Amino acid sequence: MQEFNTQKGLKTYLSSSELKTSTIGFVPTMGALHKGHLALVKKSVEENEITVVSIFVNPTQFNNKEDLEKYPRDIAKDKNLLGGISNSILLFTPSVKEIYSDDVAAGSYDFQGMDLVMEGKYREDHFAGVATIVEKLLTLVMPTRAYFGEKDFQQLQIIRALVCLKKIPVQIVGCPIVREPHGLAMSSRNQRLSESSRKEAGFIYQTLLATKEKFGTENVQSIVDWATAQFNHQRDLKIEYFEIAESDTLKKLTKKQDNKKYRAFIAVYTEGVRLIDNIALN
Repeated sequence: MQEFNTQKGLKTYLSSSELKTSTIGFVPTMGALHKGHLALVKKSVEENEITVVSIFVNPTQFNNKEDLEKYPRDIAKDKNLLGGISNSILLFTPSVKEIYSDDVAAGSYDFQGMDLVMEGKYREDHFAGVATIVEKLLTLVMPTRAYFGEKDFQQLQIIRALVCLKKIPVQIVGCPIVREPHGLAMSSRNQRLSESSRKEAGFIYQTLLATKEKFGTENVQSIVDWATAQFNHQRDLKIEYFEIAESDTLKKLTKKQDNKKYRAFIAVYTEGVRLIDNIALN
């Protein structure tokens, strides 16, 4: 596995004459890899001649300094996991200075309000930071396809809006959520949870499944009220938000329409760790 830690080194390699006609798959990550990340990498390896994986804990998308400091990092383990998939993966592991130079700041984007709801409401400027690093990486790698998990569905939709806004010629591929045996959506942050909390957090997915069942017969507000109330009885799970929104626009649902698709979105705290999840409802 070849590793690059400078933009110039990676760009020079990818622009070499023997690779110019190759299809490139790209999986941007912040490391602490798990089966969800690996599913994205496997899909990229299957669908492209070259796969680039980046590991970079991006400071501009953290609005909480403590969360940034506590974000799990284990580059040696990550390399072993990637090597188990393919030794031909190109790994990009830049420093913060390499990416941002002396200006560690997020850019400004107009996402028509998609970045201000749900995650954006509780994590100020989070999506500006995400868009900044994704734009930098996509314009560096110039992949044929880039792969993102649906666990961060709001992020996925914003990245789709980003490539349209900036006219970046890449296919954004959304991949299904990978779950732990008890239903908890896989996340690097799960590493910070005790085993008992991981099991208990499976209740988040159980609530989403029940929401999906109710969606066909009950009105939206009654479902939201019911789902929120379920966490009143969970001693160690504190709900931050529960919303039902249009899948394409992320606009809060008030009245169902037959020709539109909807999702339920949730954020919950346990043991000081913030967990998010979502489910397609129709």
